[in-house]
Amino acid sequence: MDDKSKFDKDGERIAKVIARAGLASRREAEAWIAAGRVSVNGAVIRSPALNVTARDRVSVDGVPLPAAERARLLLYHKPRGLLTSHSDPQGRPTIFEHLPKGLPRLLSVGRLDFNTEGLILLTNDGALARVLELPATGWLRRYRVRAHGSVSQERLDALRAGVTVEGIHYAPIEATLDRVMGSNLWLTFAIREGKNREVRSVLGHLGLSVTRLIRVSFGPFQLGELAEGAIEEVPTRVLREQLGERVIALAGADFSAPIAAPAPLEKTADAVEKPWQKPITRKSSDHVWRAREAERPGKKLQRKFRGSRRDAVTQPERRAAKPRAGLATDRKGRAVPVERHGEPPRESLPEQRPSDRPRKGRRLHAPDRSRGARPRHPRGRR
Repeated sequence: MDDKSKFDKDGERIAKVIARAGLASRREAEAWIAAGRVSVNGAVIRSPALNVTARDRVSVDGVPLPAAERARLLLYHKPRGLLTSHSDPQGRPTIFEHLPKGLPRLLSVGRLDFNTEGLILLTNDGALARVLELPATGWLRRYRVRAHGSVSQERLDALRAGVTVEGIHYAPIEATLDRVMGSNLWLTFAIREGKNREVRSVLGHLGLSVTRLIRVSFGPFQLGELAEGAIEEVPTRVLREQLGERVIALAGADFSAPIAAPAPLEKTADAVEKPWQKPITRKSSDHVWRAREAERPGKKLQRKFRGSRRDAVTQPERRAAKPRAGLATDRKGRAVPVERHGEPPRESLPEQRPSDRPRKGRRLHAPDRSRGARPRHPRGRR
C-alpha cells in the first residue's frame, strides 16, 4: 500500500470537514468545491473525493477554514406551521428562520412534520445528528396524540409486534390509550424508527384521524416546561453523560474544543438609536445619582412640578380663589351641595356679607377639601 492510499484513509472527506466547521452543509460544500472555491495546501480542488487531515491547510475563497468548535446540542420547542429545513422552494417558514441570532450553523436530528409540534434536537455536529437519528441507536421517541375516532387498548397492544401498512413495515410500537372525550381521544405513542409520517400512517390504519401531534421526548431529553418557540442548550457535562461512550465513539464527537464566539448582530437600516436608550458599554455607576465625584453635574438638579407651586400664588390670588357654593344633581336627580373654586365672572359676583369676608389670620381650606368641621379621629384625637 502506497503512502497516498494510507493518507486518504487516515483523514476525513473535505466536504465533511467544511460542514463540521459550520460554514455550510455537505451538499453546499460539494457545490463550492465544484465551483473552484476551495483550495487545499494552496491548490484549488475540483472533486470532493479527497480526504484531509489536521495537517492540511484548507481555505474557502482564500480564507482559512475556522477551527471546529465543540459538539453542542440544543432543545427546541417547535411550533406548528414551521418546516424542518434550512430553505423551502415554496417559501414556507422554517424553524431556522425563527431561531435567535448569534447561534452557530445547526442541523436537526431527524424531522418533524409541518403541523407537528414539540421537541426537536439541534446540533452543530453533522456526524452526531446522523448517529442520533439512526434506528440502530435505539433512542425512544415519545408522542402525545389527539385523534378523532375510537379504538380499544387491545388493538393498540397488538402494535407491539409491529405492523405493515401499504407495504411498509413498522417496528414494534408502544401505544397507550390515556382518555376518551366524546369522539376524541388522547394517546401516548412511543416509536424507535421514526419513519416518515409513521404515527399518522399507523393510526390511520386503525381508523383514527390525528388532529394534534406533540413530541414530548427524544431519548433521554424531555420537552418538560420548555415554552413554545424557546430553545435551550444542554450543558456539555450532561450531554456527555446522556450520550454515553458508545454514541460518542460512533459520532466522533469532540467536547474538548472551545465554543466559538457568537457573530455580532447586524444592525438593520431601520434600527435607529433612541436618545433614551442606554448604551451597552454604559455602567450602572454612570447614572447621574451614582456618577463619580469628578463627573457629577455642577448645577443642582431641580425638581419638576406638574402643577402650580404654593409659593408662586400671591395672597390676593388666594383670596380670589374663595370657594363658591352651588347645587348639582347626581344620577338620580337628587340635589347635592358642591363647591366651585376660582373667581366667578365679574357680573355674577354676589354681594359679600361681613361674615363671608376673610378675616385676618383665617386659614383658607385647600382646594381639594370641602368646608366644614374636620372629621374626628377614630380614637377621639383630632
